[in-house]
Amino acid sequence: MDFSVSSAELLKGINDVSKAIPAKTTNPILENFLFVLKGNKLEITASDGDLTLRTIVEVGAVREEGSIAVPARQLLDLFKALPDQPVNVKTTGDASFECVWSNGNSDLPYFPAEDFPEIKGAGADAVTVVFPAETLIDGINGTVYAAADDEMRPALNGVFFDIAPESTTLVASDSHKLICYTTADVQAEQPASFILHKKPASVLKGTVSKEDGEVTVTFDSTTAVFLFGMTMMVCRLVVGKYPKYRDVIPQNNSNVLKIDRQSLLNTLRRVAVCANKASNHIKLELKPGQLEITAQDQGFAIAAYEKLECDYSGEDLTVGYKSSFLIEILSNMTCDTVVMKFADARRAALIVPSEEESDKEKICGILMPIMV
Repeated sequence: MDFSVSSAELLKGINDVSKAIPAKTTNPILENFLFVLKGNKLEITASDGDLTLRTIVEVGAVREEGSIAVPARQLLDLFKALPDQPVNVKTTGDASFECVWSNGNSDLPYFPAEDFPEIKGAGADAVTVVFPAETLIDGINGTVYAAADDEMRPALNGVFFDIAPESTTLVASDSHKLICYTTADVQAEQPASFILHKKPASVLKGTVSKEDGEVTVTFDSTTAVFLFGMTMMVCRLVVGKYPKYRDVIPQNNSNVLKIDRQSLLNTLRRVAVCANKASNHIKLELKPGQLEITAQDQGFAIAAYEKLECDYSGEDLTVGYKSSFLIEILSNMTCDTVVMKFADARRAALIVPSEEESDKEKICGILMPIMV
């Protein structure tokens, strides 16, 4: 292998796929990038066995094609420290490769490309859908934080993609809160679904750019392949049946609070400072035109209280929540005005954008109360 490349271009390529390099592994070859050079295209692959990222970097002055596995950490550190300039990369005869720049060079070991595991994509029965890149980013951003970390119920440890002929809904839940993001931008001829674990979901949202335009998703029962720009992500899916989330969405909560989202969020953050650190319990007292939010920690003799003007219609109501959950939901919404709909103090509240903003804000949240 012998070629020249811009150090900045190569750094971008290895940086884009480095999220798949495992922190610890029993298979040492996975601590390397796989370089495959064909023509003027250098294919760079990183994998931890469950998640694989692959991208293509265009190079110049190709003198010899080939494929090698190169140590990821050292190569990343080296190119992060190099200013942008042409670099010549070539293998030598003693299982090492040389990087030569304007006033220096380095020698690093390489390993046979054949030792790198084969990356398998989706099967012949796979389904393909196309997401606008911005929609996919917004959908994962708006839901992934609500996914669980539950060994007993692995289906809740990811984002559920519920794809239908009319629309697609992304869902995440930890059984205390449930978040849905619905868009009509993605449709399929037949209903289809898959569960994307929260780790690859987080990697995906950090790797896809809105400038990529579209993301093509191909998936079967065990594997999903995401194609965008010059990059491909392959990952194992969570195998299991997702709960019937639509059954738990409240339909007839008659007590309705309409309030400025940022004002409510700021108040919750202030009051929650004095909540019990173990329970994060806060209390909302609702009356027509008025919302009172209180928190206290009797063990440390601290308390906080704040009153807000609001648009509330319904019965006088006192309800408790875990403040961190409510703050998370409101923080991940973008609407100016939020609507909370309550049945009573024991059943889940529905959190949605106001009717005026429901077209641009596609999130709906459900939050279980804590007994006061």
